[in-house]
Amino acid sequence: MSVKVLVVDDSSFFRRRVSEILNAEPSLEVIGAAKDGQEAIDMVIQLKPDVVTMDVEMPVLDGISAVREIMRQSPTPILMFSSLTHEGAKATLDALDAGALDFIPKNFEDIARNREEAISLLQQRVKAIARHRFLMRRPSSSASSPFSSRISTAPSTHTHRTESTVHRPPSREPVVAERSITPVVVKRSGKAYRIVAIGTSTGGPVALQKILTALPENFPHPILLVQHMPSTFTAAFAARLNSLCQISVKEAADGDVLKPGCAYLAPGGKQMLVDSHGGGRIKIVESDDPKINYKPCVDITFASVAKAYHDKVLAIVLTGMGADGRDGARMLSAQGATIWAQDEQSCVVYGMPQAIAKAGLAKIQLPIERFAQAIVTEAGNG
Repeated sequence: MSVKVLVVDDSSFFRRRVSEILNAEPSLEVIGAAKDGQEAIDMVIQLKPDVVTMDVEMPVLDGISAVREIMRQSPTPILMFSSLTHEGAKATLDALDAGALDFIPKNFEDIARNREEAISLLQQRVKAIARHRFLMRRPSSSASSPFSSRISTAPSTHTHRTESTVHRPPSREPVVAERSITPVVVKRSGKAYRIVAIGTSTGGPVALQKILTALPENFPHPILLVQHMPSTFTAAFAARLNSLCQISVKEAADGDVLKPGCAYLAPGGKQMLVDSHGGGRIKIVESDDPKINYKPCVDITFASVAKAYHDKVLAIVLTGMGADGRDGARMLSAQGATIWAQDEQSCVVYGMPQAIAKAGLAKIQLPIERFAQAIVTEAGNG
């Protein structure tokens, strides 16, 4: 059975282009095209597509508002098309907050080496998020999105953090999804840690927000974050997290000294390492190695952390396509580090965590809702 797709964009040329690319894949079928957000809402209700591709800026009703309303009335996996600008990044993150699952640059050749790779990338992204349609929540009056923050957290004491866009803070009352969450009790092992490292891709922005907003301000270790994301997005994403979290969050810069209670997001288009001879300093490097598919790359950061911190690492692999992080996790595991992975049911795409699990590297697999408390229990006591 083919995946049914609704294409939404105010440009007739772009609608035709995306439709041709998706229809060229036998397992995908474009069943409709909408020219604005309101038309998209009406067609989602009428046609019940498996996936929607959505532009941000459109007449009548913009893409972010359309995502929010679709999630309220008929939750459907949505892939956003985004411009690679700072404003485009902020709008895309707003769309993810509203309930979109993933995003791709509108000029998606920008993140591919050739036209064929770009076409394949778009097709793969649509197929990947389509698998999540069976886990979408039913509409409810208590939340506008199945991916709204559901972790209860204390209000932030950071008064200096501001951002031009007003963001809805994490919910103070946990929202229980219809899917069941198997209770997982994590008891502190007594192991000493010096750093936490987290790698993720598709679905990662929402997953990271859920975890980081629930960590206490006095969390005793630095945290390294590797999210597959374009260079124009990482600064905006770090700023957003910083405005929401009790811990500090920043886009990592070359020479940064790792500090407890601070998370460092790898900049897009570059690689983040830890200088094992520099007293816990971050190194940001350029890489043109054609064998490396991701910039930033989880494997590269994990390998660096293994060399610098040996067994005193809690490494976590969250939702994402592919297997980035598996080789780095092997190096960490060989040093005696602890490896956790997200469970299949709570992943947007169970690719990277599955690679960890199949390799026998994951000590435990957790639903995304359980990670924050588990991290505090295992590594939060200094």
